[in-house]
Amino acid sequence: MPNPAVALTCNMALLRFDRVTKDYSGVPALAGVTLAFEAGEFVALVGRSGCGKSTLLNLAGAMDFPSSGEVWIGDALTSGLSDSALTQLRRTQIGFVFQFFQLLPTLTVAENVELPALLAGSPGARQKALEQLRWVEMEPLAGRFPHQLSGGQMQRVAIARALVNSPRLIMADEPIGNLDTVTGALVLDLLGRAAREQGALVLMATHSLESAERCHRLVRLRDGHVE
Repeated sequence: MPNPAVALTCNMALLRFDRVTKDYSGVPALAGVTLAFEAGEFVALVGRSGCGKSTLLNLAGAMDFPSSGEVWIGDALTSGLSDSALTQLRRTQIGFVFQFFQLLPTLTVAENVELPALLAGSPGARQKALEQLRWVEMEPLAGRFPHQLSGGQMQRVAIARALVNSPRLIMADEPIGNLDTVTGALVLDLLGRAAREQGALVLMATHSLESAERCHRLVRLRDGHVE
């Protein structure tokens, strides 16, 4: 019987929200959201601060669970998985890209990218890290430390780290919020390529409509509802 944490079939939506609500201390963050996403999509989640973008990303990344309704990744109901199955799901099927990069300062570029593969017990972790660094054009800087990189370079390393285990989902929370326009465009190109070339579903929360226009699809949120 396949492990429900990793059984992501190709004949259904990769990610589904079914009448999802999320409340924090009685305050609604999401209110009855129903959405479906396919592999290979690059999706922008847009709206004002507090509209529910980050909440939706946290639920999609199995970092949090709905107050009511269901979130499905393939045929796995996230709220129905054990702690060990959730850990396996996050490590092997989901990659995360953050606004502030979240690179470990005491590790080199290569070691930062390699770490998720080591935690997942993946064979050939260093080779996989170097392959992803080559894909984001950062392999020549593999021996440097994060403080020796520009913001754009750190975000490219973060993308390589997110992709090292060949995940089916990429969660990107304001990934160009700290970057200039030119560098931000390069990062958006990489996220688009991750969807197009590697078949990942990329969900990106952003305040920028200009950035959202580079995506395949736009989901606009307002006060916890999909407009």
